[in-house]
Amino acid sequence: MSHVAFQPDGQDVELEVDYVVVGSGAGGSTSAVTLARGGEEVAVVEAGPWRDPHDYPISTYGAMRDMMDDWGATLARGRAFWPVVQARLVGGTTVINSAICVRTPGDIFRQWRRERGVGGDWYAERVWKAQDQIERDLCVEEVPRESLGRSNELAVEGDRAAGMGGYVMRRYVKGCLGTGQCLQGCRALRKQSTNLNYLPEVLRRGGHILSCAPVDRVRFDGHRAIGVEGSFESPDPLAKRKGGARFFVRARKGVLVAASVTHSPRLLRRSGVRNRNLGAGFRAHPGTGVLGCYDDPVDMNTGATQGWASTAFRDEPGLKLETLSLPLELVASRLSGGGHQLMARLGEFRHLAMWVQATRAESVGRISTVLGKPNVKYSLDRADMLRFRAGMTLVAKMHFAAGAKAIIPGVHGMPYKLTADQLSLMESAPLDPRAYVAIMSHLFGGCMMGRDPRESVCDGDGRVHGYEGLYVSDASSIPTNLGVNPQHTIMGMAQVLAERLLDRG
Repeated sequence: MSHVAFQPDGQDVELEVDYVVVGSGAGGSTSAVTLARGGEEVAVVEAGPWRDPHDYPISTYGAMRDMMDDWGATLARGRAFWPVVQARLVGGTTVINSAICVRTPGDIFRQWRRERGVGGDWYAERVWKAQDQIERDLCVEEVPRESLGRSNELAVEGDRAAGMGGYVMRRYVKGCLGTGQCLQGCRALRKQSTNLNYLPEVLRRGGHILSCAPVDRVRFDGHRAIGVEGSFESPDPLAKRKGGARFFVRARKGVLVAASVTHSPRLLRRSGVRNRNLGAGFRAHPGTGVLGCYDDPVDMNTGATQGWASTAFRDEPGLKLETLSLPLELVASRLSGGGHQLMARLGEFRHLAMWVQATRAESVGRISTVLGKPNVKYSLDRADMLRFRAGMTLVAKMHFAAGAKAIIPGVHGMPYKLTADQLSLMESAPLDPRAYVAIMSHLFGGCMMGRDPRESVCDGDGRVHGYEGLYVSDASSIPTNLGVNPQHTIMGMAQVLAERLLDRG
């Protein structure tokens, strides 16, 4: 077993294994551990560094510096510029998300069968069976009541009063302590990110992990993928000279690309894969929050970062509601004003609760490359902006039902605060995306699966059309918006893909 980290200029690194997996997030790590359990020798090649929990940063600045892809500077560019949330380290985004576990809805598999010619009932059963195992492996449990914290407790109360059809979340967390550090990595070792379980298991089973190793391209022999190559990169985000030795990892049986929605299609294109659908079909859950102002202290950074959710509005109007506790520096970025005015507003921080809506958007974008970086072209159309605004209105109603004295909508052109008798202003808020502070989470597409090569990049087994030994094993293959948190779907699909490879020998 071996972990090869940054190698400075010098002797190149070469390795030969059965399967190479590019990327170590939810999809890559699940495929890798499944193959390793099946007796295959696996190498996981990860662009980011290995960060042990005791090295996780405390601040949001530190998380952006040490854990985020390009310091979190990737943007969806359209009518508005909204940040794309993605990690870049061993374990991928599982290290910095809230570990929310939602099983894949059955209607998704039927939709894929109807619209893409893949999936169907047999596939649903295999994914759900895989998710059963993943839930056991990663200790999925409901957030303990004693760890909820006041913000989540208020959401439960607001839900009961307003009838939002919510529930206490199930997460990949073993005995949550409610330290509120999910977004910076759980230093308490309770969140089951894949750098703590699946990837160490790959090493124990004789596999290999290369970190600080961004892949330049997949290498081919004709139309068969035979490995990956690239150069090591310094883990120091402030290093002026980042380049290191070259590496080549040869794959006897196959290459699985799980580099993320923004990187997988670009890697395939850079490697010479010719398919007009590469980068197409980008979808996401654009989301934003509403701050509730309460008389008594909330202290939202005490308790689980996210602990309550509702999928009751997934179909109509098409959105999900969640709690989300933000650290002080991110709350400051959402409050208008500056100087003494901003400091005065920050004085209310302990009395604020942040709850969010994530829109099940139907708008579609495209991923390309500009100056060597991911370029996401994406805008919400009017129908999606109506959903977006409706979600904010529902969150506002729930705050008032929970006893908030006011809300802070964070919408340009509207009053800084609204009281319950001003809710109609929220219902008529502008539909211009530029008026909102939003983020892009839960990304899909770019290497969409489908039966027809003219409309997809890979088939229902993840195999890239027209190539042998080349597979996609991350959210980039998902061809539709799920309307729920995607990690469980990504992992279930990744395990099924690996099991199919094992079945074939």
